[in-house]
Amino acid sequence: MRNTSSWVPEILYEENSDGSSSNIPFVMVPDGEDMPSLLYIFESRDTGEFEPGLDGEDVPVSQWDLHQYADLLVLKSKLSIDDYNKVRIALGLQTLEEAVEAGRKITSNVKNNLET
Repeated sequence: MRNTSSWVPEILYEENSDGSSSNIPFVMVPDGEDMPSLLYIFESRDTGEFEPGLDGEDVPVSQWDLHQYADLLVLKSKLSIDDYNKVRIALGLQTLEEAVEAGRKITSNVKNNLET
């Protein structure tokens, strides 16, 4: 069920007890909402240039570039396996078949280590 509210996802990072943050962010999805299939995130970089602020002070100039991040589960459900693999390869990932086989090897190694 898709809610038509104006909920905006917030990207969060779990903080560890030592004050460091996890490398993998998460989004708290409220009841009645769906995880977005596409996220828009601005990249901001200092240009090294400055412009005068409201009081004449130097204000750094930033370059803003908009990026879009798609949910691979959505793409997997909507694309042919060949097209999905093209997307994965374009993103620097293994094909789905290669990734599944690599996952099987990891699982097998973990099982073998637990048994010995």
